[in-house]
Amino acid sequence: MAAPASVDEYLAGFDGERRAILEQVRSTVARSAPGAVETISYGMPTFTQGRPVMHFAGMTNHLGVYPTPGAIEAFAERLVGYRTSKGAVQFPWSGPIPFELIAEMTRFNVEHVAEANR
Repeated sequence: MAAPASVDEYLAGFDGERRAILEQVRSTVARSAPGAVETISYGMPTFTQGRPVMHFAGMTNHLGVYPTPGAIEAFAERLVGYRTSKGAVQFPWSGPIPFELIAEMTRFNVEHVAEANR
């Protein structure tokens, strides 16, 4: 299967509640990074401002959020209870999705990208 050409095409591959959650993640990230450009990178929705500020993807058992290693480290205490790796967080579909935390991680990255571009 070919990688989606747009975020709309990516989201069209999901139905029901999962698609609604992904749409809400999209709007949460867009509001938190108003100057970001929406694209597909690594086969998933990505928001960039010269550098990526947030990737996200719908997986079989979870919503994958890829906010960068710096954000994972900065929000480590609030990510307790979720599976994490160096640059990823897994939010199970079976539980509530912490949209405000996703927004905060996005804003954290927007600030750090802006600092790096100065």
